[in-house]
Amino acid sequence: MRFVHTADWQLGMTRYFLDTDAQARYTDARLDAITRIGTVASHHGAEFVLVCGDVFEDNRLAPAVVARSLDRIADLPVPVYLLPGNHDPLDAASVYTSEHFRRHVPGNVVVLDSAGVHPVRDGVEILAAPWFSKHPSADPLTEALAAAPRPARGVVRIAAGHGGTLSVGHRDQRLIDVAAVGAAIDAGRLRYVALGDRHSVTEVRPGVWYSGAPEVTNFDHIEPDSGSVLLVDTDTVDDSGMVTPEPIPVGTWAFRSREMTLGSSADVERAAAELAALPDKDRTVLKLAFTGTLDLAAKAALDGELDSLRARFAAVEAWPQRTDLAVLPGHDEFAALELTGPAAASADELTGIARGHGADAEDASAALALLYRLAGGGAR
Repeated sequence: MRFVHTADWQLGMTRYFLDTDAQARYTDARLDAITRIGTVASHHGAEFVLVCGDVFEDNRLAPAVVARSLDRIADLPVPVYLLPGNHDPLDAASVYTSEHFRRHVPGNVVVLDSAGVHPVRDGVEILAAPWFSKHPSADPLTEALAAAPRPARGVVRIAAGHGGTLSVGHRDQRLIDVAAVGAAIDAGRLRYVALGDRHSVTEVRPGVWYSGAPEVTNFDHIEPDSGSVLLVDTDTVDDSGMVTPEPIPVGTWAFRSREMTLGSSADVERAAAELAALPDKDRTVLKLAFTGTLDLAAKAALDGELDSLRARFAAVEAWPQRTDLAVLPGHDEFAALELTGPAAASADELTGIARGHGADAEDASAALALLYRLAGGGAR
């Protein structure tokens, strides 16, 4: 028996760094990912698609977002099981009980709206653990697993859960009990555990997997393996007897973070060429950090290259936490511009601050670079 394990569609998501045009493309791409998931299911003979939480970005979405999403799901050639997660829980304001959801929900959609066992067909069932609030008192999957009776002999039971398995900082989390889940697999009570919440494909332990998000939602230093779904064949096991799914890419966007060390105009040219060589620029967001020291001419060249990149990529973001780029005038750089009066005095004052190590050195470096460009330095 084969099915597609996916999660964290978060339909209706917006990204603050995208302008109106790029956000529209990103929104369409997230809907197109649904269509590609249907193609995967059809091509590989999957019986159903299981979405393990956070189908929607929020319970408070515009009716058009819900309607367009359901229209895409309606085109999928197989049943689609939707598990409410922490973004779209089954609370009093749930999108799943809203009038516009009920009006547009297609016949191939099954909302896993109760904790416990849901039959798929003879011999196959889903143990569902939906979220009923954003802050449950305990992990829904751990509770559902403890309450479920043992499956009948020969029945393939798939668990569908959502949530964390590792504590992250000081977040108030209700963590899935991995030991209990693993014991249920080892005892034959579960064949496979499908999880959502982590946006990268992740094996928690044999037989327990996060599918990741089908379209990227964060930069690759945070979300390194996003943009796929998992094809699960419950009849195919590894050497340990565990089901091992196959990741299949469906995403088309990329959020790439890059750290680059610069020390000369030649370094700037090489960095710009490397970034310009990246594919699919209209679907790629860059987060850039630069370290090193540049003279004013090289910094002016860098600013010009960044302006060019912003016109070509979906977005270009600075990465302040990783940036440590000093800008200091080279020998006679301002002298060649023949500044006089207040401009010359400002250049001298800023140079002195920039060469120091105080809190204002970075701001002074940026001001020097801007003054240099405004005075005509680095003009092509």
